[in-house]
Amino acid sequence: MKIRTKLTLQFAAIFALILALFSLGVYYFTSLHRKNDFYERIRQRAYITAHHLLDADELPPKARRQNQIKYYQVLPYEAVRVFKADGELLFSEGKGTLGVDAKLLNLIKTKRIVMYEEGVRQVVGIYYPDNQGDYIVLSSCVDAYSLRKLDQLEILLTFGFLGSMVIVMLAGWGFSREALRPITKVVSEVEKINASDLSMRLSNADGRDEVSHLARIFNKMLDRLEMSFEMQSTFVSNASHELRTPLTAIIGELEVALMKPRETAEYERVLQSTLEDARLLAELSNGLLQIAQASIDASKIKKSFLRIDELIWMARDQAIKRQPNSRINIDFANFPEEEDRLIIKGNEALLLIAIVNVLENAIKFSPKDKAVVGRIVITDRDVQLQVKDYGVGITSQDLKHVFVPFFRAENVRNITGHGIGLPLAERILKLHQGEICVNSIIKEGTEVTITLPQAYYFIPVGRV
Repeated sequence: MKIRTKLTLQFAAIFALILALFSLGVYYFTSLHRKNDFYERIRQRAYITAHHLLDADELPPKARRQNQIKYYQVLPYEAVRVFKADGELLFSEGKGTLGVDAKLLNLIKTKRIVMYEEGVRQVVGIYYPDNQGDYIVLSSCVDAYSLRKLDQLEILLTFGFLGSMVIVMLAGWGFSREALRPITKVVSEVEKINASDLSMRLSNADGRDEVSHLARIFNKMLDRLEMSFEMQSTFVSNASHELRTPLTAIIGELEVALMKPRETAEYERVLQSTLEDARLLAELSNGLLQIAQASIDASKIKKSFLRIDELIWMARDQAIKRQPNSRINIDFANFPEEEDRLIIKGNEALLLIAIVNVLENAIKFSPKDKAVVGRIVITDRDVQLQVKDYGVGITSQDLKHVFVPFFRAENVRNITGHGIGLPLAERILKLHQGEICVNSIIKEGTEVTITLPQAYYFIPVGRV
């Protein structure tokens, strides 16, 4: 069922319930008031009958005349019965079955006044003591006029309810259409968005209602999707280029070597060149494998408690072993009083790969005469490694893509590399709830900051 139809039915159901309760209330209380009012009129008729029949000999002519006038002002379908206390019928006037028996007469004696119904007829029985004896007077009438009005009210309420429901259904249909118009607009705009064009955004995102909030969330999702598609496209382009270059070199060298017989030294040179290109392909393949491994579920990685300073020194030693002519200076910005604040929880092998990649990147892009500087900073809840080099720097445009695999900035394409180090480090750090940040200034250098949460949080003195 469509939301518009559901809203219309819900709106109509709520209104129908309210209108039905209102109509039933009006009918019930009108009927109750009519009944009580008519009972009171019948009760008065009973006393008028008693005064006229039983007290006539005790009243002066004028009072007797007034009672007589009142007595002849009868109600519709009136029937009167007067009994002595012993049950003997003394007076009867009018047609109608009053359901009189000994049990009823005894009840009237006990309660002094009784009211009940016989079909549409209402009956009032009163106990009337007199100086000549005690009597029981029953007076009954049919409120024909009010009953007809009540029937008319019932018809009026029924047709009013049905007519109102028709109006409510039409109004609800229009109301739901207006209420869902923003959602309909969002749906129509979403249908125009496709994978080939993610630049379009929902227009209804400036308001403060729930639909505008949804549009803003959707636009943010589109931003992430567009960035992901762009990164994927960049990855495919750069990966194809990086893989094609050594393959092309290998094919070219082998084709040239096979064109004619060569000297042994020439074959050795070709084989050496091919071996270097094959090693390059192996490095690229290993890098892709490591990125895939770093993308697995974090819950499946075995973690242990590690000291960040020891891990950084191990990474420094590995980086220097790979680049013997490099210089890396590591120092503490603020050595903590509690050594437990140096403890992190993670996978030693993966974190070592991430830190080594960052250090090797800094070595690669730094001048030979300048050392790479690493600083260990302890914050309230995190530990940081800030690695600073003094290379050519990265442009602000290229900084947006430094975490895309195989991406390399334009100004460093002459330096050997594959563009895998930083993307791999970022994925490893995400698995450890950490982050990596890159800041760079052209011709001044680049600073990479690795942040990892401490295994135990410490609250500084003076803070709550």
